[in-house]
Amino acid sequence: MNRRQLLASLGISGLALSLKGRSQTIASLTKPVNKPIVLSTWYNQSKTANVPAWKILSEGGTALDAVEAGVQVSENDPENCCVGLGANPDREGIVTLDACIMDHKYQIGSVAALEQIKSPIHVARLVMEKTPHVMLVGAGAQQFAVQNGMELQGLELSFHAKRAYEEWLRKSEYKPVMNIEKGHGPYIAPGDEANEFNHDTIGMIAMDKNGNLSGACTTSGMGFKMRGRIGDSPIIGAGLYVDNEVGAATATGQGEEVIRICGSFLVVEFMRQGMSPEQACKKAVERIKKNTPKDANTIQVGFIAINKKGEYGGYALHRNFDYGVTDGNGDTKKIDSKFMMQ
Repeated sequence: MNRRQLLASLGISGLALSLKGRSQTIASLTKPVNKPIVLSTWYNQSKTANVPAWKILSEGGTALDAVEAGVQVSENDPENCCVGLGANPDREGIVTLDACIMDHKYQIGSVAALEQIKSPIHVARLVMEKTPHVMLVGAGAQQFAVQNGMELQGLELSFHAKRAYEEWLRKSEYKPVMNIEKGHGPYIAPGDEANEFNHDTIGMIAMDKNGNLSGACTTSGMGFKMRGRIGDSPIIGAGLYVDNEVGAATATGQGEEVIRICGSFLVVEFMRQGMSPEQACKKAVERIKKNTPKDANTIQVGFIAINKKGEYGGYALHRNFDYGVTDGNGDTKKIDSKFMMQ
C-alpha cells in the first residue's frame, strides 16, 4: 500500500468511526415519547376523573374523547363544591357553570353562565362541533343544550351547597379561602366547615397514542360570586390552551389573575421557547405575582402543562396545589406542585 492509499484508508476509517460515534450519541439522547398520558388538576379529582380518560386512551381513543369523559366525572359528582350542579351558587343562590374544550386542530368550544344543565363540557363540545361560534353564554347556551337533547335539571341546591350558602348569607361577605391545609382539592367532607372550600376547577390535558393533544376545563366558578361573573375556565388562552406542535396547559385558582396574563397560552408559549413544562408554569406564576394589582398573599393560582415529548409539570403561587398524572401502567400518581410563596 502506497502513501496515498494509506491516507485514503485512514480517512474512510476515521469517518466511519466518527459517524458511528455520532449515531450512538444521537440514539442515547433520543427517548421515546411518553404517550398516552393524561393529567388533571387536584389529585382528589384526578384519582377518579383520570380513570375513564385513561381507559379511552389505553384503548386507542382520542385525547379529545378522553378529556371530555374525564372531567364529566367531576361535573357529575354531587360532593364537589366547585364543579357541576352540586357546587356552591352565586350570591343570588343560583349555580352557574363554565367550561371550554380544545383539540389538536385548534377547534374550540365554550359555554359560560350556563344554568340547569348537567354537563357543561359536553355543551362546549357541541358548540365546537355544531356551530360556527366559539362561545355561547347564559340563556342562549341553555337553549342550545336543550335543542341538542340535554335535559333541564332542577334549581334546588345540593345539601352542602345549601349549607354553605346559608352560612355565607349571615354576613354576605366575599372572603374566599385561598387554600386549606388538609385534603387538597375542591371537596367538602362530612364535618368540615360549610365554606371551607370556595372555588376551584378541574382542568385536564392529555396526549393520545398518535401524539395528539386535547384539553378540557370546567367549573362552577367562585362560590357566592356576583351574578354574571365569569372566570378564566371557559376562556381559551386563559384557563386552557392547546398547541399540537408544542404542548398544552390548563389553570386553576383565581381566574381574574389568570385572565390578566392569558395564563395557559403564556405557558404554552414559554414551552415553545424551549422551557420544560415545569419551567413554563413557574414563569407564568412569576408573571402573575409581578402583575397582579392585588396582594399576592391573598390569591392562589396553579398551572399544569404537558409538551409533545410527554414531559409534564406544574407550578403554583402558594403551597397545597397538587395534580394527578396517569401514564405507563395506568396508575394515577399524585404530584405535589412546587410553589413560589409560603
